[in-house]
Amino acid sequence: MSTVRQILLSLLLLGGAVGGYYFYHHLTAASVIPGDGKGGGRTISVEVARAVRETVRDRAEAVGTTLANQAIEVVSLASGRITELLFEPGQAVEAGAVLARLDDAIEEADLDEARAMAKEAQSALDRARRLRASNNIAEATVVELEAAAAAAQARVDRAAQRLEDRLVRAPFDGVVGIRRVDLGARVDNDTVITTLDDRSRMIVEFMLPEFFYGRIQPGLEVQASSTSFPDRSFAGTLTSIDTRVDVTSRAFRVRASLPNPDLLLPAGLFVLVDITLGERDAVIVPEEAVVSEADRSFVYVAGPERAERRLVELGARSLGVVEIENGLEAGELVVTSGLQRLRDGVAISYEAPKAIDPERIALPSGDIG
Repeated sequence: MSTVRQILLSLLLLGGAVGGYYFYHHLTAASVIPGDGKGGGRTISVEVARAVRETVRDRAEAVGTTLANQAIEVVSLASGRITELLFEPGQAVEAGAVLARLDDAIEEADLDEARAMAKEAQSALDRARRLRASNNIAEATVVELEAAAAAAQARVDRAAQRLEDRLVRAPFDGVVGIRRVDLGARVDNDTVITTLDDRSRMIVEFMLPEFFYGRIQPGLEVQASSTSFPDRSFAGTLTSIDTRVDVTSRAFRVRASLPNPDLLLPAGLFVLVDITLGERDAVIVPEEAVVSEADRSFVYVAGPERAERRLVELGARSLGVVEIENGLEAGELVVTSGLQRLRDGVAISYEAPKAIDPERIALPSGDIG
């Protein structure tokens, strides 16, 4: 192909491209943007929703683990062979209930011997006191016998305590766990016989970012939920806040208390925690009505005939709704669909506004502030 033909062909292709771009740009501008901002151009059909003012909750969310109100591993105070196991796994027991008994023949014999010696010492003391009343015995002898009687009684008390230590008792009301030993096993004070949990009230422990440290306090309402109980929510209160923020995670430890009268919640359960920080009135719009550009946010307010592009300040977000802190009043209509075709002042048409689902308002986000 000659050089002249190549040049002519290139010019034709370039002219076609320029013409196509101009035609497309002109057609698009004519179909979207009115010529003078007040008339002309086609009307764009959109959907709208009404901004509403509702009471919303500021809240924080976290994941935590349940702990028993009191929890111990049950061990014996003495060493010996187990002769009785007096509990079943999962049994509710009261404080003082005997859970296990160790062999105690020697301890019983020691107690009988101590009691006999104490009785003899007391009899000797009684005789000495009668003799002392008639001055037939020295006062020093009476004092010595009184000391001997007291020592004998102390031996009785020690023997009785050693015998008592052969019984393994529950120190508080609770629910026992599985048996860790069998009948006849030899145990000492390092051998775990079972566990005991007080689950009448559960503790939930979780971590919160340091941002919330100055915003929470004991007594705040807490709701806990678990996939183990999908249809239930457990209400409680925040009870304690750690005095330190972890320097690595920049978070701090928090505990809440949950009543558990039916003993449904076990220890070690993974739960989602929702803390109510406060309530306030706010203007709410659907999330799809907000257009973000760089660090600014806009909504298109639907007038009787045209859309107005308006700068707004956003607050909390949750479940498809957004709080408008500034720039919009309750009752105004905002465009929720067709936003990519809109410009400030474009002619629009719409039907009745969509209603915002009340559930979306009742549960605002923990993404506060």
